[in-house]
Amino acid sequence: MTRARIIGMGAYAPKRVLSNADLERMVETSDEWIVQRSGIRERRIVDESEATSDLAVRAAHQALERANLVPEDIDFIVVGTTTPDMVFPNVACLLQKRLGTRTVGCLDVSAACSSFVYGLSVAHGAIVSGQAETVLVVGAETLSRITNWRDRATCVLFGDCGGAAVLRPARKGDGFLSFTLGGDGQGGDALQMKAGGSRRPASYETIERGEHYIAMNGSEVYQFAVRAICDAAAQALREADLRPADVDFVIPHQANIRIIESAARRLKIPMEKFFVNVQRYGNTSAASIPVALYEAAAAGCVRDGGLGVLVTFGAGYTWGACTIRWGGGIRRRA
Repeated sequence: MTRARIIGMGAYAPKRVLSNADLERMVETSDEWIVQRSGIRERRIVDESEATSDLAVRAAHQALERANLVPEDIDFIVVGTTTPDMVFPNVACLLQKRLGTRTVGCLDVSAACSSFVYGLSVAHGAIVSGQAETVLVVGAETLSRITNWRDRATCVLFGDCGGAAVLRPARKGDGFLSFTLGGDGQGGDALQMKAGGSRRPASYETIERGEHYIAMNGSEVYQFAVRAICDAAAQALREADLRPADVDFVIPHQANIRIIESAARRLKIPMEKFFVNVQRYGNTSAASIPVALYEAAAAGCVRDGGLGVLVTFGAGYTWGACTIRWGGGIRRRA
């Protein structure tokens, strides 16, 4: 069966850096408290002129360049995001216009922090079925726009970023080996933005109550996250007939260092195989995994022939994981 592989990646982080020291001047918190509980030291924040599509287009251009392709080569665009520029048109259509591609399928995937892995699964299916040959998958977020900067429990966690990957049919032996996706709506109340949709349209009352910001039950989400990452990664490995000992690298969702460390212990995969950049970006939701994978590959932590696991969890609840035999590398245009 045809598989898909990643042949080029890109990432973009806004210029503004918001450090823990900056947050100490905004809310009652401390660098020590934030680092101890999350591992985060700083995060990136968009400026007033930037929206999610701006981050997406920068990451996409870089991914295409690294893949030695041009926008006209794209057959399908999939964007994972929780923070679109607007309700419609979707970010994928905005990205298609700005890249100047042919008229192609344009799809946004909304599965919170799991959106990029969900998007990879959609892209892989399109390639395997013959519907597309070259698929651009983007994860981009401007979470700062839905963060309550007076809520010290959540404002220390989130940041803005964009990441992108170009997928094409795999060569023999490399590419994605398995996918597992899941969702459980019973956990929806633990992590949500209550207003802004058809259930609670924007009104004076919803704004006054702060219902257009991220609301989270931290302890409940933490417990779910550790369980979900372990279960999803283990299932993806089983479906590829692999064991934890076979894994060369893990790219986990960068939400919290304590979650990552707990998952490493439960999976019995050495922590040094987990790539971590949460200290520099915080939780960037759908952008988390593509940015981390891009940096891991650029740093030489992901090498051709290496076996890896990408694993994530998100609001909904949602979760997802995939195994991949890395064979794309990151190439520059000649």
